[in-house]
Amino acid sequence: MCKKLFSLLMMIISCQFSYGQGNALKNFPKGAEPKEVGKRLAYRFLDRKHMLHAGKWISYPETFNWNGALQYAAITKDKKLLSLLEARFEKLTAREKALLPIMNHVDLNMFGSLPLKLYQITKDKQYLDLGMPYADTQWAVPQNANAQQKEWDDHGYSWQTRLWIDDMYMITIVQSEAYKVTGDRKYIDRAAKEMVLYLDKLQRPNGLFYHAPDVPFYWGRGNGWMAAGMTELLRLLPQDSEYRARILKGYETMMKSLKKYQSANGMWNQLIDEPECWAETSGSAMFTYAMITGVKHGWLDVKEYAPVARKAWLAMIPYINEKGDVAEVCVGTNKKNDKQYYYDRPRNVGDSHGQSPYLWCVAALLEK
Repeated sequence: MCKKLFSLLMMIISCQFSYGQGNALKNFPKGAEPKEVGKRLAYRFLDRKHMLHAGKWISYPETFNWNGALQYAAITKDKKLLSLLEARFEKLTAREKALLPIMNHVDLNMFGSLPLKLYQITKDKQYLDLGMPYADTQWAVPQNANAQQKEWDDHGYSWQTRLWIDDMYMITIVQSEAYKVTGDRKYIDRAAKEMVLYLDKLQRPNGLFYHAPDVPFYWGRGNGWMAAGMTELLRLLPQDSEYRARILKGYETMMKSLKKYQSANGMWNQLIDEPECWAETSGSAMFTYAMITGVKHGWLDVKEYAPVARKAWLAMIPYINEKGDVAEVCVGTNKKNDKQYYYDRPRNVGDSHGQSPYLWCVAALLEK
């Protein structure tokens, strides 16, 4: 009788554990509910001034913040928000045309992802016409290209290749959106080929990435760009892609390492492997997005990784202030072979580098 009772009790506990793991990405406490958090962040974007690149063009952080707000509007069917986001874009293309990025750099061509996202939501062809040249020119070598840029092109890579980890979101996102709207495999294939190059050049045996070949530090947000870029590709790459297995391996190796380096408080640090470094929100949010998506798509074991993602999401929430601004965001950061440089980077509040991946997490949690 005791044995039967013990067996029954263990079965109940086992079922409860399995249920809890399977639902780790649901049933969040008040204040951490994805839809509620997303609404605060998405509407906060509407109040923001333009964040410019080199003081001239719409920057990649603003572009990705905009994309995140659009995705939230689409998932939640918030017509008011969508209308306001479109109105902001119409102002950009009508009265602020000088702020539209030129097409000569990896940090500028990514802008095409925004009108292509708008096209997917609205089916308005003007967005398609505006966005596609940003994807196409990333593989169209300009006449004034230097020898290195021409060599990258000769090997089938973007002439904008520079082997900084940031690139693997900048390139991936515009090529991925181009693939979504055209169905043309060349867009996703060339982004995937580029990703394999960066995996081979920058990923270390522990699964993390150097900022660049000559900068041997595991910078948080830089690694976040890689995590998010691989995630976007794995969502879209056909199963028969020659690049899929390599990218999935790189992704799995990275996620295993990130699980190891997650701090007790649920966050990841500015330098991932430095336990005394400060907790940084933008990189933490990017890792969380990658894990949420991996669990939901079956790339990651739900029992092992769903609790990690949940812990991270709950840890991220207190960094959002009453205005809807995320704190402890590392400022824009160029590469530098100096560890102290990364420790000393200024920390912003409300910087789009941080607002954006928080919205990606929201979208991933809300997706069915």
